[in-house]
Amino acid sequence: MSSYRPYQHIERRKSRQIMVGKVPVGGDAPITVQTMTNTPTEDAEATIAQIRRAELAGVDIVRVSCPTEEATAALAEIVREVNVPIVADIHFHYRRAIEAAKAGAACLRINPGNIGSAERVKEVVKAARDYGCSIRIGVNAGSLEKHLLEKYGEPNPEALVESALWHADHLLQNDFHEFKISVKASDVFLAVAAYQQLADACDHPLHIGITEAGGRRTGTVKSSIGLGNLLWAGVGDTLRVSLSAEPEEEVHVGWDILKSLGIRHRGVKIISCPSCARQGFNVIKTVEALEERLAHIEQPITLSIIGCVVNGPGEALMTDIGLTGGGAGTHMVYSAGKTSHTTRSDEMVDHIVGLVEQRAALLKAQKDAEKAAEAVGDIPLAVQAAE
Repeated sequence: MSSYRPYQHIERRKSRQIMVGKVPVGGDAPITVQTMTNTPTEDAEATIAQIRRAELAGVDIVRVSCPTEEATAALAEIVREVNVPIVADIHFHYRRAIEAAKAGAACLRINPGNIGSAERVKEVVKAARDYGCSIRIGVNAGSLEKHLLEKYGEPNPEALVESALWHADHLLQNDFHEFKISVKASDVFLAVAAYQQLADACDHPLHIGITEAGGRRTGTVKSSIGLGNLLWAGVGDTLRVSLSAEPEEEVHVGWDILKSLGIRHRGVKIISCPSCARQGFNVIKTVEALEERLAHIEQPITLSIIGCVVNGPGEALMTDIGLTGGGAGTHMVYSAGKTSHTTRSDEMVDHIVGLVEQRAALLKAQKDAEKAAEAVGDIPLAVQAAE
């Protein structure tokens, strides 16, 4: 994490790096945001449409369930039509894993110890190697192996970690190292403790999440507590927020968690007051309107929306664009922390949207120019001279 204040520094756990398709996971790669589709995978058209909505929200990796031969057959079309790597979710049926690898999955979510014999594990590993797949070992407190439940009496951090390392050993025995691990639980304390222990026990990249967290509001709170705790401690290389909500909502919350810790920056980060009797405009409705109308912005921009002059100018110092409520329906607009001009209540939202879109266009043009310059820099000098 880049930081200009010591107290904002996060020391990230050092891990191996693997590839999930074109996306690096672990090492010094950005922490990625994942989600999972809830359409029948056999319905390729519906699944593709859902993945595209998640892509618009900024998803990096998407998991799809592949419980049947029809699902893995549809996977080839799904992979071909989307722009993000696809993780195939496999439970028990080793043939589904092999089919998914052939269909173009970038990663296989399996538990090798549950696949069956050592020979079956070897076949899955061979398919992963042949087709360039990585693997995610996915341990869940709700489905721990019988021998571990008998040993520990209940799901606990030690049981989850032992399960993870037991599954990992199946891959390591086949000299396969391109895998990440998750040890999810619906209990925040259990999940965080398990991840902390696992982080100390191995150097494999970790996929973090609080499983079955709940609906949109309660699940967001639980996930923010659990994932925020881990990320702040430097643990986690890729994440999923598990909500009883649409996949794109999981993506939005995942990004908001990363943005709140300064780990990744995408889209508009709105800093707004809770509103009170001092407000010069309706803060709640204004923020709701701005969140909706600025959802398409990808460039990282900070925007402060403060209802009065008590905290408004101070917050505006820290944001790219700021708005502070004033009297008689006239409000102050800030640019780069400095007072710029005023706007009226009836035009305020449209005006702020326009300013943000202008800044986003400028940032995109700058980034495109940098990419073009880098591309020219990659051309051998002799070729540049000839041009």
